[in-house]
Amino acid sequence: MTQISPARLVERLPRTVTPSVRALALASLVSQILIVVTGGAVRLTASGLGCPEWPLCTADSMVTTPEMGVHGIIEFGNRLLTFVLTAIAIAMLVVLWNMRKTRRDLFVPAVVLFAGIPAQAVVGGITVLTQLNPWVVGWHFIISMVLITVATVLVNRTRLSPAEAEADNTPRATPLLRQLLAAAGVLVTAAVLLGVVVTGSGPHAGDAGAARNNLNPDLMTRIHAAPVYLLVLTVLVLVFAAYRLRVAQRLRFALVLLTVVVFAQGAVGYLQHFLHLPVALVALHMLGASVLTAAMAHAIYIGYSRRRVEAATGAD
Repeated sequence: MTQISPARLVERLPRTVTPSVRALALASLVSQILIVVTGGAVRLTASGLGCPEWPLCTADSMVTTPEMGVHGIIEFGNRLLTFVLTAIAIAMLVVLWNMRKTRRDLFVPAVVLFAGIPAQAVVGGITVLTQLNPWVVGWHFIISMVLITVATVLVNRTRLSPAEAEADNTPRATPLLRQLLAAAGVLVTAAVLLGVVVTGSGPHAGDAGAARNNLNPDLMTRIHAAPVYLLVLTVLVLVFAAYRLRVAQRLRFALVLLTVVVFAQGAVGYLQHFLHLPVALVALHMLGASVLTAAMAHAIYIGYSRRRVEAATGAD
């Protein structure tokens, strides 16, 4: 059987962005969102200590045991998804290896996504060892939002040609739109961070014996709603200005998408609050936070991206 040397294998790797590179970038984004959803399932089913040890599931077993019941299965299933993220991250680095110098705009985010996996594993271990301390759990979620943002940037950058990647960073949006986009980004960040605090004060602790942050959940919910009100107003002004200024179609679409996600997430947030936090709606709200983060990152990237296409024709 003929063996192929590592050097020959490297030579066969892509030197330009191919459909497989774009597919892996998209898989990176989807998997980062999916692990937030499965992590939410762990918390919402009170399975946070389904595997009471780390890195093992129990003191004597790497995998869940029958004695752990359904909670052990749910928690261990979430841990298994980390291996899927690892495989995707490694595959992304491999296909970009020959472009590591020519397309650093792709390779660096791919490295960040790979580094985020052990970072999340360590935070997950601390979460278990601290018996689901709500502040540690919150950091787990925040890191996921950062990785979703990085993955969104990676997806967008795989759409650039080498010439576009090397071009000057000329904004697609007008100065007014860039300022509004920056404001919206700050408001989304504030809403997500305050949402983490609200979660830490609420009833879904991940385990019946887990501590809460001892803050008033109703008060924190009202504080959390403040940047959401401002965000709704900001995205409406963004869409109006984008169409009034006839900016690029791709930017207009990104802003409309962001607006739809903001309204949907706000509606779910209000509904879950007034229905006293049913599990299904809380899970949907966690998914919405991930999608909102991605939509905001996408809109900012398009608004600040390299090609100047804000001509009156609106062509992309």
